[in-house]
Amino acid sequence: MKFGTPLSLAVLVVAVSSVPVRRSVDPNLVPDLGATAGKNPTGTGDCDGAVNGANGQPIKVPCACPPDRQSFLTALNANVAAGHAVNNPSVSVSFPTDNSIPSQDARFNAFAVTLQNLNGPGKGCPIVSTTLQAQQKAIDSGSAPPAPAPAAPSAPPPPPAPAPAPSAAPAPAAGGVDPNLVPDLGATAGKNPTGTGDCDGAVNGANGQPIKVPCACPPDRQSFLTALNANVAAGHAVNNPSVSVSFPTDNSAASINARFNTFAVTLQNLNGPGKGCPIVSTTLQAQQKALTG
Repeated sequence: MKFGTPLSLAVLVVAVSSVPVRRSVDPNLVPDLGATAGKNPTGTGDCDGAVNGANGQPIKVPCACPPDRQSFLTALNANVAAGHAVNNPSVSVSFPTDNSIPSQDARFNAFAVTLQNLNGPGKGCPIVSTTLQAQQKAIDSGSAPPAPAPAAPSAPPPPPAPAPAPSAAPAPAAGGVDPNLVPDLGATAGKNPTGTGDCDGAVNGANGQPIKVPCACPPDRQSFLTALNANVAAGHAVNNPSVSVSFPTDNSAASINARFNTFAVTLQNLNGPGKGCPIVSTTLQAQQKALTG
């Protein structure tokens, strides 16, 4: 009877000591993303990214991309602590802290995974919304050290509560959008996944290779039509009410352009204000150019 208490205490000590200790990522090992969200908005939900395309102009990205530094660090810490993308558990991450090239590459992979899976599996920000690829290339070539990070905040605030999921778009009413006036998006989601959450888009970049986009982009045709009908019925983007849309049905160049603008608004605001799929995940720009010159 006298040995009951020490035995219980010993079991408790063993149980507590077996819990692994998770340390936060050192923010000094996390470079600046090289860009801020919301640059040169077009008014349809897309903004300038941090990388130029084949035409020498910035590749368009959702206006919510990239995330602010604190939000990125919060998501990165969660992924590193879990050993995988929290929002895409099949994608592993590691975060070695030495400055060997393999370790720096592993960290940049963790940055890319975090960025591209911010809001769900393959639903996040395209890598071209940042300068991370150029920073990694400079490090791998030995031409530059990692970009210095801004001073870390003294006490990071708790992560914000997740935004409520947008309510399901209503079914198209009688007399809704004529699907014959809605072209095919020209691509399907999930092409050539890298394993980090990004896939090939439908447009090539300056290097002649497909621009990477979130693997959930573009949406399937029925999902796109449902969102399009909801926006047209409302006269604005349901998920971004300040952005108006129209859908004239004649074949004048002005009406065709108005419809393509509505396609772009729908695509780029699928999941919230400026949170959707980049236009380069489709061939819509090329189709519009071919129709209107």
